[in-house]
Formats: sequence, structure tokens, C-alpha cells
Amino acid sequence: MPLSKTQSLPSIFMMGTEMPKGNGTNYGRKPAFDFRLNHGPVDRFKYTMPKTHHSEAAEKLRLPGWRQRSQAELPRPQTPTAVEDLIPKNTRHPRIAPAWLKHDKQVLRFYGFFQEHVTERSEENSRYRNVSFMYHMEDGTMQIAEPKVENSGIPQGQFLKRHRVPRADGNGFVGPDDFRCGAEIDIYGRVYKVLGCDRFTRWFYEENGIDVGEDEPMVEDLWQQKYKLKCMEERGELPLSKQAMDSKLYANAQAGQPSADQKVTQFLLNDRKVLRFKGYWDDPTLYGARIYMVLHYYLADNTVEINESHVRNSGRDGWPVFYKRGPLYKNNSVQAYPGMLVSDGGLYLPEDLRVGDTINVWGRQVVLYDCDDFTQSFYEEWSGHDQRAARIDVSDKPIKHLKLSPPPHNGIGTEEDSLINCKMISPIPAKPDVAKLMVMSGENLRFEAKMINGEPEDECRRFVVAFFPDTDRIGVYEIQVRNSGHIGGKFREKARIKNPDTGKYFELKDLYVGKTVNICSQPFYVIKADEHCLQFLEARPDEFPWADPAACADRIAMLKDEEEMKDHEGVSPGRLKELAEQHGVELLDHEVITLLRAFGLDSANGPVICGPRIFGQ
Repeated sequence: MPLSKTQSLPSIFMMGTEMPKGNGTNYGRKPAFDFRLNHGPVDRFKYTMPKTHHSEAAEKLRLPGWRQRSQAELPRPQTPTAVEDLIPKNTRHPRIAPAWLKHDKQVLRFYGFFQEHVTERSEENSRYRNVSFMYHMEDGTMQIAEPKVENSGIPQGQFLKRHRVPRADGNGFVGPDDFRCGAEIDIYGRVYKVLGCDRFTRWFYEENGIDVGEDEPMVEDLWQQKYKLKCMEERGELPLSKQAMDSKLYANAQAGQPSADQKVTQFLLNDRKVLRFKGYWDDPTLYGARIYMVLHYYLADNTVEINESHVRNSGRDGWPVFYKRGPLYKNNSVQAYPGMLVSDGGLYLPEDLRVGDTINVWGRQVVLYDCDDFTQSFYEEWSGHDQRAARIDVSDKPIKHLKLSPPPHNGIGTEEDSLINCKMISPIPAKPDVAKLMVMSGENLRFEAKMINGEPEDECRRFVVAFFPDTDRIGVYEIQVRNSGHIGGKFREKARIKNPDTGKYFELKDLYVGKTVNICSQPFYVIKADEHCLQFLEARPDEFPWADPAACADRIAMLKDEEEMKDHEGVSPGRLKELAEQHGVELLDHEVITLLRAFGLDSANGPVICGPRIFGQ
């Protein structure tokens, strides 16, 4: 069957052929307007009417600023606007700002120098080169710059490029903690001395509570000093020398313009006016001593005279001249040959002499410690300075002789005899107190005591402590107690015994009822005293206040309002001590015995103390 051409267009596309052209589809643009008689142009296409919101949108687009007006008409949020909402997002700072943002463009500036060795140069052997350290806090880098000096011949400017500098010890990098005024810092093997900082750097350290130190002056080397002097000389700022001034005055006098002679004028105004100072010089040589001298300063010609001020029997020669009258220079030098010029200046003038200061007299340091009345008044009128304010006291201090203490007693003989052997070469017996021996001879004051050493077998032992006031000796005797196991008799032979509590010999004041004394390393508690002893003590109330009834009554005056003290039947001694202790008064047993002997009554329960009799009620 013969093949025939197909008329199906999809079949042709499936065969992979192109779409046939002119398939009946017309892509031409049809006219939109037409003309009609008695009507004019007419739109051939019929469109739908625009909606209301489309018209409103087109009306808004006609006027500029339609977007801002639309935003203003939108409803506002109810939440309040925060400060962060008003700041654009690209300019906001985080709460914890990093260093590059917190310290942006902040630089710590320090000033310092380093010393550089100079070889083969006669003007200088070392050079100080000033530098400035700039530490950038935003990234921890630093750089060092050297200011340029004109005609220095040294390449200056950028000395160290900006980067993070490691520490000399290898622990991290150099930071703000490494910079302090007056400190030294090692950077790449070169030691720099930090002298100061700028105002921002000092403020930054103070705000962080760090003491950066005080600024130090810049150091100048020999070349800088000579260069500065040379510049001043070129500008004509140096004063003329004395030789140049004399030559100028001489030339003016030759030209017929004589000037007034300053020396003659000074002589006429200050003739016979002399300043008088007192000074001393400590001779440092072997066997040297302090030499006092008088300094005379003549205002007429600015000359000085110094004379030594010798005292009687000083052993020095009779001529007192220490420095012959003449000009006194601060720095003296010896000329190599006659006629040699000397340096100008260095002459001591009145303003250089101050009381309390030191002057140089040919290598000898003389201290001025006082002046006379004329000198004082002259300085008050001339400069308003008070010379007497700095006056030095040079009077000799009183001599103190050290007294040797006697050696301790070795126990042989009496201590008085041993002491006399230390004071005399040919000792004599110690003189006793004859008056005391005559008055107190035969007196024997006895106290009864018991031993309180804590041993049970010694509790029942009783002793008599006898005091002999004529020689201040003490004897201790034990009372025989039946079945006590101890033999009565002499316990301690009478002698002068030292009181361990006071370090002195026992006195009668150390013995009273209720007192514990230590004799022969044994504690004795005094419990009684015989009648003669009590009467002896009561007869001397000024020496023994615990035996004075009036003094004992004054001690318990605060018990006057107690009901028990108003009772005429009396109060027991034990109760009286309790009442006194409640009011903060500790009565001695001897004081209670004194009150009982003076104001006591007999009762069925034993002796009592009558309160109304004490207070006179």
C-alpha cells in the first residue's frame, strides 16, 4: 500500500520535524481605534471597568511621597519603642563589646629613651635617643617612633613597625601592665627607660585604678647639651663674659663715655657692713675633732674672712685665722701657670649664705648654725628671709655615766657587808640605824600562820611568824601539835629575808591577818595576831591603814543604807564581808578584826559588829 502524506500536525511533531510555517495562526497586531462618521475615533476593544481599590492606588501614585504617607497611616504597635529600635542595626553596639570595638582608635602614648654606645668620638661616648611608644588597645599592637632631629645624621622616624611585641621572658606579649613611668622595658634585646606619658594615657590608668607613676625629666647627653649651647650662642642669648664687659667699659671710657664704677658705688653704700655667721667644721682626719669658727662676710667688696673660735685649754695654736680675707669661690681650682684665665662666676654672694646650709671652703664643708642680730635684720629687710628659723643647736649633750650594778649576793655574810666590799677598798662594818634600835629594841610582833602547800599532812601544822622591827628580821617557829608527827621549835632562824613578791626585804607592811607570805619556799597564811601586835599596829594608823578604825569605816560607807547595818544587835563578821563584796569592796581579815575591836558587841552567837556605832547613828 502506498504511503500518503498525513495531514495530522501532532504526527509531524512526533516525527521530529519543525512546526510548519503559516499554519493559519495570525500574529499581527490588530488596530485598536477606528473612525466612524459623525462620531470620531472609537475604541474597538471593550475593557472591563477598573475596581475601586485600583483607582485609589492609581490616585496615590500620582503624588510623590505616597510610600511615607502609607506607612504613617498604618496602625502603630501597642508596645513602647525601645532605644535599640531607634538605632539602625548596622550601628548598634553589643552589650559585651570586643576590644576592636570598645577601644577603637584609642592609643596609649609613652615617652622614653634608650642609650646607644658611641665609639671613636671625642665629644661623647654614649648617646641618648628619645622615642615614643604607641600602644594600640584595639588589637594589642605597638609601634615605636623616634622624633626627627635636624642635621642629626641618624635615620630617624619609624623605629619599630606596628605589631604585637613578645615579652623578653617569652610569656605572652607586651601589654599596658608593662609600661610605668620610671620603669625599664626590654624589647628585642634593647632596654628602654619610660619617662612619662600623655594626658589621655594618665587618665586611662587612673580610671582603672592603676598608678602609672610620676613623669621624669628628659635626659640630655653631652652632644645635646653642647648643641643647645651652640644654638643659644648663634642666636645671641648667652650673656657677655666678665672680660668682654670690662673691655666694653674700657672702650666706652676711651670714646669719652665713662660709666660709674660699680665697685666704688658698692663700697660707699656698704662700707663697715659685715655679716657675721657662726659655723663649725668636722675634721674627718685621724684624731680630728669639731672646730667652731666665725665667718665674716664684707658687703663692701664681697670678701670673706673665717677665724677659728678656740676655747680655753683647747690645745690648739694661738693664731685663729682659718681663711684669710678674700673672695670665696664655690668651686676652686689651681692654675697651671701664672696669668691663666679662670672661669667666671662661682663667687659666694649674700644670697648663698643661709643658716643651716653647708658652704665649701677649699674642700672643707663648713656648716652655718647661727648668726648675729645685724645679719638677721639685714636678711629680713633685704630678702624677707628669717635666718634664725633654721638655727642648729650645737650645745653639748649632758654626759651620762653608766653605773655598774653590784654583783648578786653569794650567801656568805649579810648583803650589806658584801655591798660595802664592792664600794670600798678597805671596808668597814655597815652602820646600823641607832635611832631605830633605841626606839624599837625589845619589840616582838607575833602572827599565827598555817602552811597551805596543799599537802594533807601539813594542814594541821601551826607556826608563829615573829617580826622584830628594830632590825627588820623575821623568825618562824613551829607550835608543837600533839600527834602531828612534826617536832615543834625553830623553823627559820631570825634574819632579814627577801620577799619573793617584791624583791625587797620583808617589812612590817607585808604582814597582816589574811595575807599569804612565802618564807623558805613555803606559803604561810596569816590567821591571827597577838594583842600586843594589834595594839602596836593600831597605834600607827598612818603606816598601817588596815589597823585604823576610821579608815576601815570609810571603806564600808556605802553600806550605810543597808537594813542589817541599821540593826543595833549587830551583824556577824562573815555577813559584813559578804555585804561589802556585793558592793564591790573586798575587806581584809585584818580590817574586819579592826572593826570588831572598835565597834564590836558580845552576843549569844559570838562577837558581832554594830553598824549604828560605825556610822554614828
